[in-house]
Amino acid sequence: MIELKHISKWITIGGVRTFLLKDLSLSIKEGEFISIMGPSGSGKSTLLNIIGMLDGFDEGEFLFMHEAVHLLKEKHRSQLYKQYIGFVFQAYHLIDELTVYENIETPLLYQSVKTSERQAIVADIIDRFQIVGKKNLFPSQLSGGQQQLVGIARALVSKPKLILADEPTGNLNSKQGEEIMELFKKLNEEDGVTIIQVTHSEKNAAYGKRIVHLLDGRIEKIE
Repeated sequence: MIELKHISKWITIGGVRTFLLKDLSLSIKEGEFISIMGPSGSGKSTLLNIIGMLDGFDEGEFLFMHEAVHLLKEKHRSQLYKQYIGFVFQAYHLIDELTVYENIETPLLYQSVKTSERQAIVADIIDRFQIVGKKNLFPSQLSGGQQQLVGIARALVSKPKLILADEPTGNLNSKQGEEIMELFKKLNEEDGVTIIQVTHSEKNAAYGKRIVHLLDGRIEKIE
């Protein structure tokens, strides 16, 4: 599903090149559950953003569903993202002007899902996440944990083939965090959804079938 070959990304400050990722190669099969770990600054979020097509890179090749992402035009990349990927952001990235309901509905609008079907899907996921009472509120009226739940609901609403999660339980209490990880596990095992999560939590990382350890922009080891 995902093939990263010799990926390097750097920033240049004052003529000096600083690598965010260096000569990184990784293959991920459809249906895998991968955890990415490493200290701050090791390149975890950068790697996730590249896989999610939100960020480019300077050297290497990236194949997604047999398509060479680095050679695609922006519009085609955007279509791939909307069709296959659900992204759970550490900073939520909810749209302030939209209600909880409208935020969750947004990915379905991109996919031109019919109104009646859209309403049924959103109602179902709002119910599953137990946020029915919050559906008409705006993000600013929610706690950090509630915003995180809305962000996760939005990532899952279009039934993506690939879920990318950056510290998905970072702002949740332990019970909510466990419920989200169990939900991810169920999606992975029963629906075959591929999941790649960045986490600092050993407990969360253990949900992955493989744990990729990054250090200074390189893969240190894979367990």
